[in-house]
Amino acid sequence: MARPGPKNPMTDAHKAALARGRAEGRVVREYLEALRASRPSPGRKRTPDTITRRLADIEAAMAAADPVQELLLVQERIDLRRELEQMSKKVDLEARERAFVAVAKGYSQRTGTSYRAWRAVGVPATVLKAAGVDRRR
Repeated sequence: MARPGPKNPMTDAHKAALARGRAEGRVVREYLEALRASRPSPGRKRTPDTITRRLADIEAAMAAADPVQELLLVQERIDLRRELEQMSKKVDLEARERAFVAVAKGYSQRTGTSYRAWRAVGVPATVLKAAGVDRRR
């Protein structure tokens, strides 16, 4: 016997609204991730040259290292290589910002996200103004 379908199937409008919400959520997430990735870390800024020099120092120190020290050096080498790889990847923050501006107002209204919440996670006031996110909300 065939299984009965849902009593109230989704309308095309409901499906479209869900799709729009998923798309806008993706734009917001990508923009916030790009903001987080471009945030400067505390301390001295590392350059590819300083990382390369440290990697060479690690290779030299590995020969005389005891097993525990070798483990720590291997982990540092892994971390530095990952950091060097991330430096070579450029995030197009401007494109993500433009996409965010296009969806932020509707997303804010639909999810109840306030201006203060956006600011707390690092979205610049100029971007929120361009998006039309109301400051009083």
